[in-house]
Amino acid sequence: MNQYTSLAKKATETYVKEKKIILPPKNLSKELLEKRAGTFVTIEKEGKLRGCIGTYLPTKENIAKEIIQNTISAATEDYRFGEIKKEELPYLSYTVYILNPPELVKNIKELNPKKYGIIIRTADKPTRSALLLPDLEEVNTTEEQMDIVCQKGGINPAEDKLIVFRFTVEKHEEK
Repeated sequence: MNQYTSLAKKATETYVKEKKIILPPKNLSKELLEKRAGTFVTIEKEGKLRGCIGTYLPTKENIAKEIIQNTISAATEDYRFGEIKKEELPYLSYTVYILNPPELVKNIKELNPKKYGIIIRTADKPTRSALLLPDLEEVNTTEEQMDIVCQKGGINPAEDKLIVFRFTVEKHEEK
């Protein structure tokens, strides 16, 4: 297990067992303790999604704190699932995505669902938005990627004016 997924696992286990938010361990890499970035944490149980929450821009002072917060949110606040229970902990695996800053897309030909994640926002008020990470198994085309994001965000591409961003990630997963 690498330091990214180890941190996610420790944050989940400590919070689920003790309701405590851990502090970043001092022995983490400089990148985790000094750099800022949005992160997403995906928790799976026996290969099936159990929680996934994140931030596409940084909200904390470093990546480690961003991972800790998003891990706890994925374990306890993903509206699609109930809170993770103590008895599930031995069966969980973690993937941590470090997001590079999003860039505005002028033409959808600039997209590639295997390389880029996307964020779609509406230009209207109230704005709605949604995000999809890159290189997901079930997403093979730009059209599929756009459809999923619009569905997630309650966005109607026929009626809403869309603003599209793309981003790359650094993916850390358990092997």
